[in-house]
Amino acid sequence: MTTTGEDHATALEGPWWWARWRSAALDVSLAFGSALECALEGIPFARDAGVPPAAGIVFGVLAGSVLVVRRKWPIAVVLVSIAITPAQMGFLMGIVGLYTLAASELPRRIIASLAGMSLVGTLIVTFVRVRQDMARGDLTLGDWFVPFAAIATSLGLTAPPLLLGLYVGARRRLMESLRERADDLERELQLLAERAEERAEWARNEERTRIAREMHDVVAHRVSLMVVHAAALQVVARKDPDKAVRNAVLVGDMGRQALTELREMLGVLRSGDGLDRRERAAVPLAAVGAVAAAAASRMADDAEGPCLSELDELIGQSAAAGMVVDLSVEGDERAYAAEIEQTAFRVVQEALTNVHKHAAGAKTHVRLAHRVSEIAMQVENEPPPEMSSASSARLPSGGNGLLGMKERVVALGGVFVSGPTDAGGFRVSAVIPAS
Repeated sequence: MTTTGEDHATALEGPWWWARWRSAALDVSLAFGSALECALEGIPFARDAGVPPAAGIVFGVLAGSVLVVRRKWPIAVVLVSIAITPAQMGFLMGIVGLYTLAASELPRRIIASLAGMSLVGTLIVTFVRVRQDMARGDLTLGDWFVPFAAIATSLGLTAPPLLLGLYVGARRRLMESLRERADDLERELQLLAERAEERAEWARNEERTRIAREMHDVVAHRVSLMVVHAAALQVVARKDPDKAVRNAVLVGDMGRQALTELREMLGVLRSGDGLDRRERAAVPLAAVGAVAAAAASRMADDAEGPCLSELDELIGQSAAAGMVVDLSVEGDERAYAAEIEQTAFRVVQEALTNVHKHAAGAKTHVRLAHRVSEIAMQVENEPPPEMSSASSARLPSGGNGLLGMKERVVALGGVFVSGPTDAGGFRVSAVIPAS
């Protein structure tokens, strides 16, 4: 389990300027060690300076304790270590201070300047001390040893902590950059997951609407005709037995057709999305709805649907139910895309169904126009007669027919208009682009 930058930030619960308690404990331990070292080195310094040893010890403890603030003020620590270099104190403080300075976020020029000052200070102090030792006879080496010892000591006390600090600082910045990138990627993945869930929900809603519209188109028209024929059958059953038999046959035929279309629709819904169990397991949960909806949509598109060539049969069924329907076709008939022909057919079908429901017995005019770049259709009924054989059918209405027609037409980039006429009838008009 990785720790992101946000988790890393929430874990910073140390005292004062420390990020963690263990960092505070480390700095206090280093400061204690530095104070002890400077206190011990303060005794010979006090003796050489001609002051009481206690003063050297106190001075050493105060100077060495500055290391406790190395994380907050690394420049101050380095400057104090440079200041006490002539007293040959603070070697630990100088090493740790340079390391902390190099690992910090300070500009490189400041780090280089302070490191150079520490190098030069150590070089001078070492050069003088070694030369004094040789002058007193403590060292009997050649003159070459003085610059060698000064350079080696200054480089040994300055270069390793400086290089190690630069490496650790670069590594720390790299890790912070990786944490930030991980946070960004996590946020992006979360946004993508939310958008995928939104798209899946939208696809599910769209598919529910589509299925409801298809079921409405399949069932409503034929069942409406069945109800109309059943109402007429009640009227003529005793007066005209032959006509009653014909109406009963029509009711049976329409019922069988409605059942056939329902079986086809249910077969599409039950056929699934074409994925086996292993493939379903590999699909993320948020995308299952979108995949299923898209697959169901494709299968519904592949299923055979009505076309304009069946328009005469549709009008014949309405005429058999007692409706007077006048069909007029303008322009040269030609083939259109399947979805365009299905939509045009459904618009006429739903308009005739509404006439059966709300204006039984009214004369209806169906106009179909084949134009250069579009196909137009209009279904207009005259005012219904006051009494008709089917007026007692009392067909229910869900109020979704006109909405479904408009959705179909608009989805293809067309225009849909419906409303009452001045003569008291109702008109449904639609224009669909042909390409």
